[in-house]
Amino acid sequence: VLTLETYVSPSAEQMTRIQNMELDGPVVIVNLLRFHPDGGAEEFGKYSEAASSHLQSSGAKLRYLGDIAATLVGGAEETWDRIIMVEYPSKEAVLEMTGTSDYPGEIRGGALLDSRVYCTQEPSRDSK
Repeated sequence: VLTLETYVSPSAEQMTRIQNMELDGPVVIVNLLRFHPDGGAEEFGKYSEAASSHLQSSGAKLRYLGDIAATLVGGAEETWDRIIMVEYPSKEAVLEMTGTSDYPGEIRGGALLDSRVYCTQEPSRDSK
């Protein structure tokens, strides 16, 4: 029997790692989301509404939002409902936004059964 770990929030180790990373310039946060089957998508809609002012004040831009239609490469046991890609002016903007006392992280957590969140950055010209 295959048991997959699920993740909704970053660990303390993951937060420390991103805080200590040297990333200059914009970052794109890629979110893979699996909603709770009973109302998770609707609850995530409430999170999106509550988080919109935080995103705006952090200088974030929604780059892509889509529902997953099919898995082309990957195991059947790991399925996702939605992907969201948000560009921030810096990793500091992400950390500041999610670290505010009124950030609606609890609503997000309540909506999700599982997630993966990746901090990405375009390759430098030297590494392309």
